[in-house]
Amino acid sequence: MAYFLELLINGALTGLMYSLVALGVVLIYKSAGVPNLAQGAMVMSAAYVVWILNSNGVPMPLAIILGAVVMFAFGMLAERFLLRKMVGQPIIMIVMLTLGLEIFLRGFGPGLLGAAPKQLSIGISLTPIIIGDVFINRVYLIGGVIALLLIGTSALFFRTRMGTKLRAVSDDHISSWSVGISVERAIGVSWGIAGISALAAGVVWGSVQGVDWTLSELLFPAIAVVILGGLDSVLGVLIGGLIVGILGSVIPGYLDEIAGGGTRDVVTSVIILLTIMFRPYGILGREDIERV
Repeated sequence: MAYFLELLINGALTGLMYSLVALGVVLIYKSAGVPNLAQGAMVMSAAYVVWILNSNGVPMPLAIILGAVVMFAFGMLAERFLLRKMVGQPIIMIVMLTLGLEIFLRGFGPGLLGAAPKQLSIGISLTPIIIGDVFINRVYLIGGVIALLLIGTSALFFRTRMGTKLRAVSDDHISSWSVGISVERAIGVSWGIAGISALAAGVVWGSVQGVDWTLSELLFPAIAVVILGGLDSVLGVLIGGLIVGILGSVIPGYLDEIAGGGTRDVVTSVIILLTIMFRPYGILGREDIERV
């Protein structure tokens, strides 16, 4: 029973950390109507930015703040010089552009700084929290709390005046233009906020597994989270993350010994396939979402 509880709790916390990555995808889709396939590489890039600053003598708290500024600026610039040029193009072309950005960033960072993992210490002890016979990962616990705070803040943000404008832009660009909303600025802000979300994910995940190209692979479970929860739902990120994390922990915890390992990715793939087959708009997504 203790083993099951350990898998359950740590799986839920892992799922919340997946939600940090997935949140950036939802934020951009909810405001720009574009699935951002570059979010994984943005997480990796954010972690590299913080590592560079910290390794050059900048205290970690300040490095994180400066990293947030850099990633917000990166998001704004990506919209200005890449996405804005694709206005009026078929949605599949824009998706391919974000995929191209993902591939570029995945190769650029490690190619410039070296492929060896970089250690990123954020001052959290790696000693697990022990409750009875259950071991809880301390970093995952703090990462889960950060994810809850960011998801809650994002949900509240979309109830503000600016958030309402972003939702209007997602629903209809032309109508938004006609009532005086700056569509370009709104989409740029959404990319900037997604950059900050990527920073939070990059710092937490980087402190767990080091900073290297493998951080970009977090896009895979993040995609499962947004497909399951709903591509346009902030609350869906929370629910989807918990489900993906728990199933991706509990099932492999029992099957890996039989199958010889590697069942976590299989479980994630099955979640994606079953969701697309039986509920393609996700648990909390709108049924009129256009699928690519």
